[in-house]
Amino acid sequence: MSGLQLMIPPFVACMVLVAMLSYLGLHVIAREVIFVDLSLAQMAALGGLSALLIHVEADSTWAYIFALFATAVGALLFALTRTSPKEGRRVPQEAFIGIVYVVASAGAVLVANKVPGGGEAIEKTLTGSILWVTFKPTIVKLAAAYVALGLFHYFFRHRFLTISFHPEEAERLGWKIKWWDFLFYLSFGVVITLAVPVAG
Repeated sequence: MSGLQLMIPPFVACMVLVAMLSYLGLHVIAREVIFVDLSLAQMAALGGLSALLIHVEADSTWAYIFALFATAVGALLFALTRTSPKEGRRVPQEAFIGIVYVVASAGAVLVANKVPGGGEAIEKTLTGSILWVTFKPTIVKLAAAYVALGLFHYFFRHRFLTISFHPEEAERLGWKIKWWDFLFYLSFGVVITLAVPVAG
């Protein structure tokens, strides 16, 4: 097998990641929540490591469910801490995101210290495995999930784009912004939870 053939799966994985993350990046910039991806990734890592406390395998479905649950908690926190333009911003949302990141990071280190193999799990989370990915099951699973999430964002694009780029308009229309924020951050968290084992 040539070097070029070895690099095809990592290249395809990068393209799949870029396709979804670049779109979500536009929302992140418009919402001015630049570090939300790091915070959600840290919540996912804390959730995955917490599964090890009850002797769940690190790469199992249950560990992934724990990671998704922790990500959902982070999404809920971020949705609830968003302030409307009318309320003004006494504390920027990025400050809450930073607090969640620090608490989740500290929690992950504490949990990793308590479980066998915790250090290796943190190292694996930080480094990813993009050079060693294969089409089946990793890239296929990642692409299928991102297509589903992409369709979700496509069907609700008007809501997501308006809330990200024109929040005053969404408020004027009486939309439940916190609910839509929760859905946005939850879908973003799923994207991040799937991306972290691959890309770190």
